[in-house]
Order: sequence, then C-alpha cells, then structure tokens
Amino acid sequence: MLLGNCTVGTGAEAVLRHRAGLGSIALAALLWSTGGLLIKWAALPPASIMAIRAGFAALLFLVVFRRKVFILTQGIFLASCFYAFLVGSFVFATKLTTAANAIFLQYTAPIYLIILEPWLFRYRISQANLFTAILCLGGMGLFFIDDFSAGGLLGNILSLLSGMALAGMMLTQRKNLPQHQEASIFWGNVWVVLAGAPLALAGPTPGWQDWGILAFLGLVQIGLGYILFTRGLKEVTALESSLVAMLEPVLNPVWVWVGYGETPGSFAMLGGSIILLALVFRVVFTSRMAA
Repeated sequence: MLLGNCTVGTGAEAVLRHRAGLGSIALAALLWSTGGLLIKWAALPPASIMAIRAGFAALLFLVVFRRKVFILTQGIFLASCFYAFLVGSFVFATKLTTAANAIFLQYTAPIYLIILEPWLFRYRISQANLFTAILCLGGMGLFFIDDFSAGGLLGNILSLLSGMALAGMMLTQRKNLPQHQEASIFWGNVWVVLAGAPLALAGPTPGWQDWGILAFLGLVQIGLGYILFTRGLKEVTALESSLVAMLEPVLNPVWVWVGYGETPGSFAMLGGSIILLALVFRVVFTSRMAA
C-alpha cells in the first residue's frame, strides 16, 4: 500500500482531476490483481517468469521515462533492491502456495511500517497502530494452519518476506525525491533480470502463449499499473489511495478461483479478512484523528 499527496484545486476542473485520479488507482489495482492468475497460467519455472516479466517492465519504463530512469543514487539503489526482492519473492510464493496466501501476506507490509516507522523517525507508536498490528499478526497466524506441506509453508514464508520487502521499498521511496521513484522501479527490474537470467536461459523455452502472458505481466500488470498508480496519487488523498488499492488483494483470489479453480483455505480467508479489516480501520481512524 503506497501513500501520496493530493493536488489542491478548485471548481469543476479539480473534481474531474480527482475522479480521474481515483479511476487511475482503481485501474492500477485491477491490473495488479491479475498477477496471481497469470503467474499460475504460465507453464514456466518462477525464475523464468520473474526475469522475463521484469525485462518487459524495464523496457516500458525506459520507453516512457527515457533518461530519467538512468539516475542511480544510494537511495534509488536501496529502494530498487527492495523492489527486486519484492517482485521476485512474490512470483515464487504464488507458484508455491495459493494466490490468496501470497497476496494477503504481502499486504502485511503496513504492520512492519507500524513497527519500524516510530523507531526510524523517533515518535511513539499510537494505540490505534498497536491495535492494528496485533490484529494483523493474529490474522497472519491463521495462514499457517491450512497448509503444513513443505511447498506451501515455504510459499507462505516467501509471501511474508515479500511483505517485508514492500515495507522496505515504501520507507526508502519515502526518503527518495519524487522524481527518482521511477528510476527505483526501473533499476529494480534490471536487478531481477540479471538475477534470474541464468536460470531462465537454462530452463525451458517459453511457448507463444507463455510469451503473451509474460508480456502482459511486464508491460501491463506491473508496468502500466505502476504508472497509473503514481499518476493517480497526485490527485487523491492518502486515505483514498490506500482504500482503493485494497481492490488488489480482494480481486486477486477471485480471478484465480474463476480462471484456475484454486480455492483458498477457510483459515486463510479468515486471516485475510482480519488483515484487510484491520488495515481499513487503521487508515480511516488515522485519517479522522489527523482531521
């Protein structure tokens, strides 16, 4: 979940910009939510999927942002490393466990922010944030009740690590200048390509259907999705962006259930519901307190 600032404006033009911003974020969340199903569909090992998808995404950012993405500062490098681990671990997790587990556990990122931000920025944790963290931790535990197989357990652990990487990327992007955020995503995709290329070259050759899936994953699902999200953030509040972005964990398991026939366990669905409700409470409560 990423937070942004709202552009101040008046009159009908501001209303239209606000609606366009909400639409951009909703469309970004919709595109992101297709990742679980398409990763399940691709008849390739995870290393091939993550490397080729990242290659397409890096190419899109190079075409759209051009020279802007070639900047590489210490902050950009750190954010790009978190991003690379985020997208790589999510692909492996989606192949090893259910898509619902992978996306819900990735959305535990705000828990780590709740815990780390007071320590990093030297302020006291609020009771609302503490309550949210406790609820989310309880929800996380339910994911490990349904599946004790080696693959499922490893997938759940990778999903949790993916959430930690997402939190790390959000913290480092907060430190970066706004004009450097696209460069962080570009270099992150480059690192994924470099890390996964040897395994991808040694693996099976993608068929035409696989190439189509991977092109959509790279160019549309994470590439266009991220571009739409960053543009939408300029026109909406942090509360709105956070709530609308939650369409992703809600829709991701639905597409996988409809298109792949994968049904999440009852404990996983309960845990995911607890996590989402806790995060909605935290965002709404924090916004009201700030107001």
